Amino acid sequence: MARRKSEFADLDYNPLTGIFTWRVKVNSRAKYGAVAGCWSRGYWVIRVAGKLHGAHRLAWFFVYGKWPEQIDHINGIQSDNRIANLRLATTAQNAANMKRPKDNTTGFKGVSFKKGKWRATIKHAGHQFQIGTFATPEEAHAAYVAASRRLFGEFARAG
Repeated sequence: MARRKSEFADLDYNPLTGIFTWRVKVNSRAKYGAVAGCWSRGYWVIRVAGKLHGAHRLAWFFVYGKWPEQIDHINGIQSDNRIANLRLATTAQNAANMKRPKDNTTGFKGVSFKKGKWRATIKHAGHQFQIGTFATPEEAHAAYVAASRRLFGEFARAG
């Protein structure tokens, strides 16, 4: 179903701050001028007409008038919903721009330690590829960064 801006008439969006506010009193907590939304699963979301919407997706819709398939936060900060920090992306591009996983013990994205060597791997097109093995984690990470830039261009994130 196509979305219409009129569905979101109770909201204001500031593209310079990325913050949504209520234009009307919605309930006892959502008063006129109050910041709209709350945190859910790492993203700021806003409930409109009983349905949750990602604030980053709403921001894109408010500015460009089209509902996006996938949105990427350029700086990797999921709470930064300024329009200057948002861009359309494929699932693979969005994944390439992810930060180093919290469970990574090497300190470097794309690097693991196996059988006495530092291994660099990268995921692309649904497959994991081994870039190579190296004597130091820094060398492995440098190889990962080079491969990531080659494969993902502006969406590549080193760490």
